[in-house]
Amino acid sequence: MFGLFKKKTPIEKLQEEYKGLMEKAHKMSHSDRTAADKLMAEAEEVAKKIDALKKELG
Repeated sequence: MFGLFKKKTPIEKLQEEYKGLMEKAHKMSHSDRTAADKLMAEAEEVAKKIDALKKELG
């Protein structure tokens, strides 16, 4: 309850974006493999941004 108005850190925002892309890619993989591969590539780029931010912060 106390975290109700807490702002998300940039890493948390990227993690949510990554999770959403991975879920979409999984659903898409059943019907359109090419689109799923594109979503996986986008998710990989987000993962790289997360790693870079973590290294930058320590």
